[in-house]
Amino acid sequence: MAVTNSASMTIAEMREFAGFEPAEQRYIKRSLDIGLGRQDAFKLWARSEGESAAIRSQYVAYQELKALRADIPNASGFGEIEHFIGKLTRVAAFDLAQERIACFSSFRFLYERLLGAEVRPWLPSAFCAAAALPQIRPERRKILLQSLSEAAATAPGWSDRAPCFYPEYVEQAEAA
Repeated sequence: MAVTNSASMTIAEMREFAGFEPAEQRYIKRSLDIGLGRQDAFKLWARSEGESAAIRSQYVAYQELKALRADIPNASGFGEIEHFIGKLTRVAAFDLAQERIACFSSFRFLYERLLGAEVRPWLPSAFCAAAALPQIRPERRKILLQSLSEAAATAPGWSDRAPCFYPEYVEQAEAA
């Protein structure tokens, strides 16, 4: 029964990922390579000098991820919120400013994998804070903020189940 449940969750995650735009999929895979230290992103993803510069900036921005993983606050306490949400918002703003993440769903998908299931309660507020910053173009802000559903914004609880599917670079698909 547990194997069947895990397989169906993996398939659901794969379907969700397949629903993202190709540019979003590419950015998520690149971000996971950088954030999880899976691959050399420069060798795998850089197609131009501009992309190399973006990857370099992303490596710098993602230096915060290790501290964020260690500092996820207890959802019921207020003690560490300022420190945690400030760092998370800064990293999220970097990703949203790249204009490759088109909605809350793809943002959540990426950050659940970068930081773990424990970050889920914090993602709607970090997304809203980052999307509302003046560094995000006004028309982009509107699209991003409208993508957060009422259900996601007001969820009474969050699953603590770890993600199963971590998309990776596939040479033939990426070359096309």
